[in-house]
Amino acid sequence: MARMHTRRRGSSGSDKPSADEPPEWSDVDPADIEDRVVELAEQGHDPSQIGMKLRDEGVTGTPVPDVKLATGKKITEILEENDARADIPEDLWNLMERAVRLREHVQQNQQDHQNKRALQNTEAKVRRLADYYRGDELEPDFTYTPELAQELIEDAE
Repeated sequence: MARMHTRRRGSSGSDKPSADEPPEWSDVDPADIEDRVVELAEQGHDPSQIGMKLRDEGVTGTPVPDVKLATGKKITEILEENDARADIPEDLWNLMERAVRLREHVQQNQQDHQNKRALQNTEAKVRRLADYYRGDELEPDFTYTPELAQELIEDAE
């Protein structure tokens, strides 16, 4: 249900077709796929970008439509095993980047009430997601503040 900050119902997304094994035309060795995943992560790509690159470019020219089917592990699991995982989960990171951009915009355009509300909603999502990840993927004492987000985003650039 996608009704977090609106009264509208939202639209339903499509489901991936269920498949038990990778297609015959994509017979790449799982070890090669794992090596390529780690290599792409070291180049600074996020897990979602890695999945798209493997789908589009593949490994040694052969596309990999689904990493989990081909290797039995998710991209984030492969990164975790090889100590290449990011400090902050990708979805939380993207929301924090958005909050930083919105905050800068709202400071320059103080009459923009629509984006003030968007900033409140985005920061609420960040706090909710931080609660979800705290202790597991984040430090137990991690607390979101706009200043912390600004500092993390600036350090990454």
